[in-house]
Amino acid sequence: MIKKRKGFRFRLLPTQILVLGFAIIILIGTILLALPIASVTGESIGILNALFEATSAVCVTGLIVVDTATELTLFGQIVIISLIQVGGLGFMTMATVIFLLLGKKITLKERLVMQEALNRFSLEGIVRLTKKILYTTVLIEGLGALLLSIRFIPIFGLARGMYYSIFHAISAFCNAGFDLMGNYSSLTGFVYDPLINFVISGLIIFGGLGFSVIFDIFSNFNYKKWTLHSKLAVSMTIALVLIGMLFFLAVEYTNPQTLGRLNGEGKVLASFFQSVTSRTAGFNTIDQSNLRDTSKFMTILLMFIGASPASTGGGIKTVTAVVIFLMTISVIKGKEDIEVSNKRIAKDIGNRALAIMFINTSILIGGTMILSIVEPYHFIDIMFEIGSALGTVGLSSFDNASLKIMSKVVVIIIMFAGRVGPLTLTSAIAKRQSRSLGEMKYPEARVMIG
Repeated sequence: MIKKRKGFRFRLLPTQILVLGFAIIILIGTILLALPIASVTGESIGILNALFEATSAVCVTGLIVVDTATELTLFGQIVIISLIQVGGLGFMTMATVIFLLLGKKITLKERLVMQEALNRFSLEGIVRLTKKILYTTVLIEGLGALLLSIRFIPIFGLARGMYYSIFHAISAFCNAGFDLMGNYSSLTGFVYDPLINFVISGLIIFGGLGFSVIFDIFSNFNYKKWTLHSKLAVSMTIALVLIGMLFFLAVEYTNPQTLGRLNGEGKVLASFFQSVTSRTAGFNTIDQSNLRDTSKFMTILLMFIGASPASTGGGIKTVTAVVIFLMTISVIKGKEDIEVSNKRIAKDIGNRALAIMFINTSILIGGTMILSIVEPYHFIDIMFEIGSALGTVGLSSFDNASLKIMSKVVVIIIMFAGRVGPLTLTSAIAKRQSRSLGEMKYPEARVMIG
């Protein structure tokens, strides 16, 4: 009897499929953006620049080497926003939607990949959850586009205004930070506009909370009935927004190149928006290059923490930061368990949080050191750039188009790692090797630390 040979696809682990899927989407985007039809000049923007733009879009980062509004055609812009939508929701979510439309059965293997992509603890209701994610996305992005059209249609006309509204609503909810304002200006022209500031900020915050938290909030407005995860995510988000806002307001208040030139209302709006966008989005209403070094470092910290788990944003995630903090408190108090709100957090979650923290810190330091050797910019600006790429934020304090080839490649790799998750990426690479070690346990030994 001849045994049927299994295909390579079926030997891949869920983490490996996830990483490979994102890589394939980026490759397709690179090919499309490299076409002459994507450039207003009629000439290709180059493979490396196309790869940078595609990676930034799929990884919902927002770092650019080509101005989306002035250097890309309508075709190029549609490719960008399509990549943002696929990257924001996750390719497995989009694949599931296509499978359902075609009437294709969702296999166990595909459900396992979806579980990994959505960061779920079980397979129960995974397909139903995917449908809810799609419906919620359409609802929130549609509402955001409708509100933005109130401002954009009078400025740009009906057709262009609606297009701008849809583009920026998708970009904001997916925490991408791509814009169509031109000349790398982002939203600096709307620094005084409360509608633009609050709508964009609202989309960023909801996109950064994660779908499980959104469903929890909408299903029950009583905070006490939320899951512990939702409580931690929302509380940490509010705390970071307020702390960041007050910090930027205090430090940049007299800076004539940022908040100093604005009136009182403008200062508050700009500080609020800077705090929100620093964690994951990439839009800006004030010039990032003119921020004081202290503000740049604060922005790096916010970028490093990022959004919440299973969201469209990057970073180590808000709940991860809370778990590490609580774990530290437990060690100081001499407790074995991580406790919060009369609940005990499993030790393996704490260990995973520490691993994520260590890997992200290593990437941040390593990337900063490499670029500081290659590029002539100040150290804080280089760390700002790497932190932005790793946290899939998209803020930049200098012109990315001026980066050397090696630097662009490094930033591309870091953006990719930041989107799929450094722990997922390393697991996808090292999983097969770890299995060969078996289940053997070695004798325990004591070492001195601290």
